[in-house]
Amino acid sequence: MTEPRSNEFIQSLERGLAVLTSFSKERKSQTLSEVAQNTGLTRATARRVLLTLVDLGYVHQNNRTFSLTPKVLDIGYSYLSSFEVVELAQQPMEKLVEAVKESSSMAVLDDDDIVYVARVPTSRIMTISLAIGSRLPAYPTSMGRVLLAGLPDEELDAYIARTKFERLTERTVTDPEQFRAIIEKVRADGYALVDQELEEGVRSIAAPITNEEGKVIAAMNVSCHASRVTVERMRKELRPHLLEAAREISRRVGMLPRR
Repeated sequence: MTEPRSNEFIQSLERGLAVLTSFSKERKSQTLSEVAQNTGLTRATARRVLLTLVDLGYVHQNNRTFSLTPKVLDIGYSYLSSFEVVELAQQPMEKLVEAVKESSSMAVLDDDDIVYVARVPTSRIMTISLAIGSRLPAYPTSMGRVLLAGLPDEELDAYIARTKFERLTERTVTDPEQFRAIIEKVRADGYALVDQELEEGVRSIAAPITNEEGKVIAAMNVSCHASRVTVERMRKELRPHLLEAAREISRRVGMLPRR
C-alpha cells in the first residue's frame, strides 16, 4: 500500500519527470504510444507532457518520435556543480590512478542504487558501460557496501528487508544475514572489497569519503580485472593508496566552510 500524497504534491511535475526518465540508452527515441506505455500515463497526458517538454527545450520532436536534448544535462550538472566533493576529489583521484594504474570512481547512494558522480579511467574492464550518472545496485558493489555501512542501523535494516538480492554471478552474496555480516565487517575494516559479485572478472575495493562530522557522504573505489590483480594484491598494494586518497578528500571536505 502506497502512502497518501501530501496536499503539496504536484502530480504534473511527477509526470514530467516520469516522461524524462523513460528515455534511456535502449530507448533513445520513442513514439507517443511508447512513452505512454513506458510511463503508465494515458496517451492524452503523455502528449501534453511531451509537448510541454518540447516547448521548454528538453525534448526534440521529429515527426512521430521524441528524443531528449542536451538541455537535460543542465539538471544533472546543477547537482554536480553543487556537490563540491567532486571538484575536491579530482586531483587525489588522478594521483591515485597514476599510482595504481587502475581506474577509480566515486559514487553516492540514491535510494537503493549507487550513482557515479566522478570517474578517472585507465582502460575499460567491464562490459557495463560506466559514465557519470550511471546507476548500479548497491548490494553487489564495493562502493555500495561502503555507503550502506555508513547508514544508521534502522536504515540498513530497512534496505536489507526490501532488497531482492539477485544472483548476478556465481559469487554474488544473496543471503540477507550473510550480507549484514559483510556490512558489519566493512564498518570495522573501513573499506569493502568485492570479488566478481557484480560481474565476472571484475574486482573492486572501496573506501568512504566523510564530512567534518564523520558522516559518510560518498565512496570511491579502484576497479581491477581479476586476471591481472589478485585479491591479496588489492589488499596489500592498492588499499593503502586508496585509503590515503580517501583520507585526503575527506580532509579537504572537512575544510569547507559550514553553511
